Amino acid sequence: MKFATCIHEGREKAVVVQEGAIHPLEITMRELVDGGLGKALELGAAALRKPGFPLDDVALCAPLQPATMRDFVAFEEHVEGVRRSIDGQDGVVEAWYQAPRFYFTNPYTVNGPGAVIHPPAACHALDFELEVAAVVGKSGSSLSVAEAKNHIFGYTILNDWSARDIQRREMQVSLGPSKGKDFANTLGPWIVTADEFDERRGDDGFFDVLCTVEVNGDRVGHDSLANMGWTFESLVAYASRDSWVHPGDVLGSGTVGNGGCLAELWGRRGEQTPPPLHVGDVVTLTVEGIGSLSNTVGESRPSPDVPPARQIDHVSARSGGERA
Repeated sequence: MKFATCIHEGREKAVVVQEGAIHPLEITMRELVDGGLGKALELGAAALRKPGFPLDDVALCAPLQPATMRDFVAFEEHVEGVRRSIDGQDGVVEAWYQAPRFYFTNPYTVNGPGAVIHPPAACHALDFELEVAAVVGKSGSSLSVAEAKNHIFGYTILNDWSARDIQRREMQVSLGPSKGKDFANTLGPWIVTADEFDERRGDDGFFDVLCTVEVNGDRVGHDSLANMGWTFESLVAYASRDSWVHPGDVLGSGTVGNGGCLAELWGRRGEQTPPPLHVGDVVTLTVEGIGSLSNTVGESRPSPDVPPARQIDHVSARSGGERA
């Protein structure tokens, strides 16, 4: 089943999407996810028994306002290419193979299908990232991988927009990324429930699903979720270790390989080809079994400057300074 979010009769509602029509529910997506997958399927089935409305008559919002967002780096090919682009190093660090690494990104800058993306004013190397994200539908702590499978509500597409020049400077401090990432991300166009998406799972537990990205109608990259280093339930289990996952948490797969972002291609080619995104560019991510998600690059918004750090004479500060 596919659940989306739109404005219907003046308020935000979760809807079931089927065969070009929407069937509204009288609750929000967050309420739907909080109730768990089983209850959601019951409510969705009931909504489908009522008349629907053409999907083309409504504008979809981001399917969910996440409680938290963790973004992993689960594709080895992506790590190798972007490492070369960001810090000039070849290969993949050994620590990547030991556990699925992630960072927390910003749940307050989530965009929906069709939204205009405004990069930071200081950004001159805007990039997309083609990802699939799991949506958590059940609380858990220190879950096993087997247990974690039952905590996934469904899957959606994630575009983790990236200001690569800002990111490169930030990560020289061995912390981040922060402002290179947190200005925008996009989820959508809807959430495909885990029971439906599981039909695409192979015997090895990985999804044999093609993911593609186009810029202005030209294909830039493509890869399969079968090339992930870990399954989604492994990501959920690791996220819950010594911590918690709760309904509404979103866990990104990390960017797919083979051109899932521009920075990977820049690292492999030694030049910015294709060029960074510019105003008016349309980026479309497509994932088999989910759908397509498009956004347009807009103008940067002006932002006030923050001064650089003050320079301190630490020797003088430790001694209390000299008195005249």
